[in-house]
Amino acid sequence: MGESPLSRVVVPELSKKTDHPLHQIAESPTHKLVLKQWLKEEDLVLRRISIKELQLTAIRRDITFLYCSFFSLHSFLLLLLLAGDSSSSCKRSWVPCICSLACSAAIGWAVMYKTDVEKHNEMLLEREKEDGVLLMKCVNELKKKGLEFDLLKEVDALRRAKSLRGGTRATVVKRWSQRYLSTGALIAFSCVFFALMWYLLCT
Repeated sequence: MGESPLSRVVVPELSKKTDHPLHQIAESPTHKLVLKQWLKEEDLVLRRISIKELQLTAIRRDITFLYCSFFSLHSFLLLLLLAGDSSSSCKRSWVPCICSLACSAAIGWAVMYKTDVEKHNEMLLEREKEDGVLLMKCVNELKKKGLEFDLLKEVDALRRAKSLRGGTRATVVKRWSQRYLSTGALIAFSCVFFALMWYLLCT
């Protein structure tokens, strides 16, 4: 009996299906397990990125609130000094000055702390994004190559890329001038502000 035209069509279609990389991965327990693990890790990375972005938004909102509190405090003290008699305001000007310096130091320290937390979270967010990019590349390569994907080589390369990136970040030196710049600026503004007020009220 001759081979029917239908069988000649079906056989190539089946061979194409079995040669597909995703079908090869499904037939290989090791490749299938690695793909599942990477997809799960990729989902966790996306969740951590979302959490870090929300944390950064909250931290920046807190920093903005601290700056607004600083200028609101000085506006209130200015109105308090100008509301009274000029002679009595001159005698009492040292009281709000001390309060301003103390509050400025406290707010400056809080801004410095929040800025450090912001920088730390930015570094973590950048690392998570880079991890997500590496995982996405590995997943795409695995889906595209199937059994031709060298698991030992690629997994080792992924591990070495993560460790190398972590080691590079560990060698980064913090620039302390940026950390204390905001605190120094707030205290300097407070000193100049009340020196000017004392000059206007007492001369």
